[in-house]
Amino acid sequence: MNRNWKVACTAVAFAVSAGLQASVLPEHQTNSAWFTDAQTKITQKLATNNKFKAKNVILFVGDGMGISTLTSARIHKGQLAGNPGEEGYLSFETFPHTALVKTYNVDAQTPDSAGTMTAMMSGLKTDVGVIGVDEDIERGNCATVAGNEVITALELAEIKGLSTGVVSTARITHATPAATYAKSADRNWEDVSDMPEEAVTGGCKDIADQLVNFESYLEQRYTGVDVDGIEVVMGGGRRHFLPKDEAFNSPDAQSDVEGDRTDSRDLTAEWQDMYENGVYIYDQAGFDAIDTETTERVFGLFNESHMQYEADRANDIAGEPSVAEMTEAAINILDNNENGFFLMVESGRIDHAHHAGNAAGALTDTLAFEQAVMAAVENTDPSETLILVTADHGHVFTIAGYPKRGNPILGKVVNVGSEEPATASDGTPYTTLGYTNGLGFRDLGDETNSDVTYGLDNAAGRVDLTNVDTTAPGYHQEALIPLSSETHSGEDIALHATGPGSQLAQGVVEQNVVFHLINQALGLVNE
Repeated sequence: MNRNWKVACTAVAFAVSAGLQASVLPEHQTNSAWFTDAQTKITQKLATNNKFKAKNVILFVGDGMGISTLTSARIHKGQLAGNPGEEGYLSFETFPHTALVKTYNVDAQTPDSAGTMTAMMSGLKTDVGVIGVDEDIERGNCATVAGNEVITALELAEIKGLSTGVVSTARITHATPAATYAKSADRNWEDVSDMPEEAVTGGCKDIADQLVNFESYLEQRYTGVDVDGIEVVMGGGRRHFLPKDEAFNSPDAQSDVEGDRTDSRDLTAEWQDMYENGVYIYDQAGFDAIDTETTERVFGLFNESHMQYEADRANDIAGEPSVAEMTEAAINILDNNENGFFLMVESGRIDHAHHAGNAAGALTDTLAFEQAVMAAVENTDPSETLILVTADHGHVFTIAGYPKRGNPILGKVVNVGSEEPATASDGTPYTTLGYTNGLGFRDLGDETNSDVTYGLDNAAGRVDLTNVDTTAPGYHQEALIPLSSETHSGEDIALHATGPGSQLAQGVVEQNVVFHLINQALGLVNE
């Protein structure tokens, strides 16, 4: 080290230790809200707990919730409250510990949810499109599954005697929730009708079957293991559990034939026969009737496919709970086990709104996800519960231009010192938010279903937005490269942590480290 640099560092250290800092800083500086706020946050971090073992762990996954989504949602939240927005925080962004997470899969620079969630659940990375198996798998080849299965944090929690739960706003057989309990050579094998004949005859099980028969399959896989099965399962995807026969339609079925299964099995009935103490629910009324203090087990399938986008929940035929409501109910059931619990909560529709190129939908679902995290904080003891909030990957979603402070995050760029929208070189205005690829521009007004875009022609490229309300929920941002759906991105995502063991969430880490944080807190592998 350069001698002069050493002297300078020593002088600064002496000045701080001697209490000279306050005397040399102007009073207007030390009294500034910016200064005192930062000082308070440092003080809070110095007072962080020194416990490393937890009774409970809750893993929150905002599917597709990249850094730009967090920033935009934070600003959107503040602006909805009448503030400029940039100065605020999402609730979990105030957690004391944060890390950046590398998301690539073994065979892919830009990942998918199957490979990323398998990494978080098992402690090792794997390939794109496969669930609960290591990188030696060949996607789509049933014969390569045996011997390459990995054990997950949820399975280890079951073996340890903890209660377990899986909650998602996506289909419960979709990649992220499935990676907590299933082993599959292809993420798309959600029910038997999705599988090639050779996979079925080769003995591979579809993902829905693996969920319903989780207990017996886990006990078969590991000699001497005795578990009682997953206590709480709530999400969408009812079609994968019902026969392809209209006689089995649910009262709120949207399709003429709701079920997809071609093996005539009604897995919802099989589950109820297996767990006589369990409650199967499919609508808001059933959810509201749950007594969380006496109910031992819940299986909730609230939609034929994915659950509604948050902005569309009021339009659901029979109603469905929010992700926050499901989270609170799950915690209040799982915490009846004095040994503790492991719970995974996914907000899956953040990802879907981004794929549709609809920032308003993605941000609305991100704020609903934030409410779920707040519900967990309010319903658990911080001294015994590790809460991890992360994403599986990001999206090609950008915050660009030079908009002035407080400019509507969903609006057109208005430069500092101006009142009129800025224009690009083509003479037309442009928005702060945009996508690198996808289906592109839509002006759908008050439409809150992001997926409507898939019925329309590709409109990637520039559009004159002069007379377009870009803050409307049905506005879909412009995209540069025309694709049938916007894609994931390959950059790092954030991990926010609080509770015992959260101190280890720091630095830049591989995604499989998330499993090791869970294991460290609960001591799973020792069992």
